[in-house]
Amino acid sequence: MTKSRKEAQATAYWTTGPEHGELRNEALPAPGPGEALVRTLYSGISKGTEIVVHKGSVPPRVAAEMRAPHQEGTFPSPVKFGYLSVGVVEEGPEGWAGQKVFCLNPHQDRYVISTDALTRIPDGVPARRAVLTGTVETAVNALWEAGPRLGDRIAVVGAGLVGGMVATLLRTFPLARLQLVDVDSERKQLADRLGVEFTRPDDAKPDCDIVFHCSASQEGLERSLQLAGDEGEIIEMSWYANRKITLPLGEDFHARRLSIRASQVGVVARARRHRRTTAERLELAVELLKDPVFDVFLTGASPFTDLPAVVQNLADGTLEALCHVIEYPNADSPAESDAKDRK
Repeated sequence: MTKSRKEAQATAYWTTGPEHGELRNEALPAPGPGEALVRTLYSGISKGTEIVVHKGSVPPRVAAEMRAPHQEGTFPSPVKFGYLSVGVVEEGPEGWAGQKVFCLNPHQDRYVISTDALTRIPDGVPARRAVLTGTVETAVNALWEAGPRLGDRIAVVGAGLVGGMVATLLRTFPLARLQLVDVDSERKQLADRLGVEFTRPDDAKPDCDIVFHCSASQEGLERSLQLAGDEGEIIEMSWYANRKITLPLGEDFHARRLSIRASQVGVVARARRHRRTTAERLELAVELLKDPVFDVFLTGASPFTDLPAVVQNLADGTLEALCHVIEYPNADSPAESDAKDRK
């Protein structure tokens, strides 16, 4: 006997304790009016934030503010977390069936959700690359926050996924100078592929109009204060979770009237908040992904069944990645996906 829709099952990844996660089965409800049933093709691991969750390091004071849009459970655990998911609509309102979509949804093979939470993936953006939509959105928000101007001198400190995204967007701006700064000399390969100048912290040029700090380290933020010019601004994009950070505020910060401003993607940057919705910001992000240069950030892939081990390997450093892609059953291979998107 065939199972009814009400008896359908899905499988999702849950963080169940400090440095422990597992795949769990759960009931999959039938889609109601205005809802879609999505079959996941790929999801991406946002390493910085998801490892904080994996380690149980979300500070209780901001646990409510740091919830993912479609998270289930509460911090520290058990919690179903994640927000870089790409799938295809199997059932939904008229015009949605067969549509490839991005959603800020946790790692789960099938899910039912309001179509208002889905971002259509345009032609020319392969489904695998589209997992980066949420991270591009983070970079877009930071640029809206900072408002770079013609001829600016800018440094991006931290050449990880977020810093690399910021530099990727800025590389087309009419700037006087753009440097991607990192302690790891191997990140020069990333900068070269992006067409951006790379430098180590000691060699970075000072007197910047804006410094985007993305290294999530005390040393990186200290160096950012030194690189900013008089009355310059540091856009802080790192999340330190429950770590304590000490800064020499009696030096450059005070003497040169610097500003440190947080950029957090949970709300649209103040400069655009009255004229852009979060949905419009996501639509812009996925449109930007038509540029194939973003493929440089997809640095590995594993099947969905291996997800618990992959997260732990990222946490303990045995696996290095910018964005590690999780492949779900029946997902296209990269070649097949690209071929379909070219049609």
